[in-house]
Amino acid sequence: MEDTDNILLEDLTEEKDLPDEDELEVNEETAEEEACPPPVGPACFMDRELSWLQFNLRVLKEAGDPTVPLLERLKFLSIYQSNLDEFFMVRVGALLHRSILLPNYTDQKTGWNTQTQLKKIIREVQQQQLTEQSIYKKVMDDLKAADIELVDFRRISKVDESMARKFFAEARHLLSPRIVDAEHPMPFLDNREDYVAVMLKKREKTDLGLVYISRLPAYRVFEVDGRQKIILTDAMVRHFAPLLFKKYDVKSSCAIRVTRNADVFIDENSRAEDDDFRLSMEKLLRKRKRMQIVRLQIQGRADRRLVELLQKYTKVPEKQIFQTSVPFCRGFGSALTAAPGMKYPERHSVRTVQLRKGDYFRYLEKKDILLSFPYQSMTPFIEMLYEAADDPEVVSIRITLYRLAASSKLAAALAYAADQGKDVLCLLELRARFDEKNNIDYSEMLEDAGCSVIYGLQDEKVHSKLCLITRKCGDTVKYITQIGTGNYNEVTSEQYCDLSLITSDRQIGIDATAIFEALALGQAPEATEKLITSPLCFRPMLLAALDNEISKGSEGFVAIKVNSMNDVDVMAKLVECSRAGVPVEMFIRGICCLRPGLPGYSDNIRVRSVIGRYLEHSRVYVFGRGDEQRIFIGSGDLLNRNTQRRVEAFVEVTDPDIREQVLEVMEAFRQDDVKGWEMQPDGTYTKVPEPEGVASQERLYEYFSARKVEPLPVKKPRFSSLRRFFSRRGRNSRGS
Repeated sequence: MEDTDNILLEDLTEEKDLPDEDELEVNEETAEEEACPPPVGPACFMDRELSWLQFNLRVLKEAGDPTVPLLERLKFLSIYQSNLDEFFMVRVGALLHRSILLPNYTDQKTGWNTQTQLKKIIREVQQQQLTEQSIYKKVMDDLKAADIELVDFRRISKVDESMARKFFAEARHLLSPRIVDAEHPMPFLDNREDYVAVMLKKREKTDLGLVYISRLPAYRVFEVDGRQKIILTDAMVRHFAPLLFKKYDVKSSCAIRVTRNADVFIDENSRAEDDDFRLSMEKLLRKRKRMQIVRLQIQGRADRRLVELLQKYTKVPEKQIFQTSVPFCRGFGSALTAAPGMKYPERHSVRTVQLRKGDYFRYLEKKDILLSFPYQSMTPFIEMLYEAADDPEVVSIRITLYRLAASSKLAAALAYAADQGKDVLCLLELRARFDEKNNIDYSEMLEDAGCSVIYGLQDEKVHSKLCLITRKCGDTVKYITQIGTGNYNEVTSEQYCDLSLITSDRQIGIDATAIFEALALGQAPEATEKLITSPLCFRPMLLAALDNEISKGSEGFVAIKVNSMNDVDVMAKLVECSRAGVPVEMFIRGICCLRPGLPGYSDNIRVRSVIGRYLEHSRVYVFGRGDEQRIFIGSGDLLNRNTQRRVEAFVEVTDPDIREQVLEVMEAFRQDDVKGWEMQPDGTYTKVPEPEGVASQERLYEYFSARKVEPLPVKKPRFSSLRRFFSRRGRNSRGS
């Protein structure tokens, strides 16, 4: 089942793809200790993994913010945990691979070897675990004060015991307790599934018992005397474990969960010649399920001997075992009856585009449209596709797809267009991490509907958000092109902050045509006039734009909003900007490997991060001020993979009205002292102690929900024109 909460939990970090080989940055302790650091070197940089952990810590601290509604704080605890799961699956998994395959590897920017990095990661996660436990306890205390209580089996009342026994009796037939010993091997533990582990004694023998509980609901909610009670399934099974292992003495119990490595990829050299790409991806997904364990989590007061048994049978190194008092299940907030103020006020994307099917092409021939999600609805874009499907002048639709909703209205529109006889080409990237199965299914569905489906390039993922509608109007070819910062996903468009530009600019349409032709031939797009693509063109353009600002000195200006940054050449150029006196504003939600505020290096660079109700996801690049100011939006961040190993698409915003809207986004972030975090030179983040402003997302909701796009007025023929027309017809008739 897929709902909005699950999407948010799974996709908060969104960029969950194959790890970079050179993304390992720098020792935070040397930043201020180096007397004479190199011109731009380790003193200026932050380690990639530790920077990401700082981002996740900011997510965790939202759960500890008393100004956030109580059940939303519980949700942020779940987001923190889900993020950390994927971090271990992808990033830690990749590092463990590297430590085996390249034992002498050292990162070019930090000098750290992989073992050093793993030690620092584990130390930071352990420290954050203490913060998590403290915040979780405070949230539970606040829930209890609001008459919502998690049943504690150590101090259980008779009424709660009776309810728990009833629930256990209902669940008993779905439980399969197992013994692990010399005659009964350790069963395979599924990734991120919950189990109950028990230490059993029978005479002088000590055994391990396991109970798989993921077939059961993770929790049950009931009400007693006006109080809502939650029973967690793992706690209930631990409590009744003696009924499952009747011939043993249960000495200790805990809940456990393993995290498996997800760092698997297609080896093009070993792939069978007759294997198509989709088949190879299906094989990869089967392989991922059985990868090595990279983390063992133990929840509850497990006896030391029980921990030793778990380590023995799972073969997980001690440093990769994490014990916590915080339950794995934190998603029960959605099942609770919320009192006023316990959740964010209900809010939906506003339909600000008043156009209807049949209005879009005529409007776009005169004006561009900018959609800002989640404040504005994505529905108009889908309606435009249906207009294209029914328009006899439309010849083709081309689109790049990366992540789609489980029940995608956009995919349905594309299928309808193909059924109407349009030439529909979908480039569907099968390597979108953790969405591979969904994309494989959609590739089959779209093919069955009559769409042509191609996949990403062999060496680069196609991450661009680009759609092209081509029309044959008499002897003229016209284009409608959409360039976005986020995926074509109606569910996440209600949660992610993204921008989507729709334009009839002829040259942009010609450029998009060239890009799709290159992709169809399995090639990375080369330079075009108005659309800028990576990996060949964007990075050089960006560096040249920064050089241009450096030439202006203190009169220059740079403002960039992205999700993450670690491209060392870009960061070095930003340091050059700072040294030249150029003010640099960076709005970076997640990873930032450049330290701001270092005297003589980055003292003119400011880095801010916003963590709020919605996921900040748009990418905006602003260079200069006044009449010379240039503004770009696009699909790519400033990670090595985006600038060097992916196909991304960017466009300059030239329409004055749309430029104003994009700059309003940047201004809202600049002034956000409520949800904004300021990065410090040591890589940590602080909040303004006494905020006075308005949160950027609240400001932007008010701004964009009020911006309407109205149909263009239909010009009526003037009476004098009609009179002349009929007068000519009369003369012509008499003459004939």
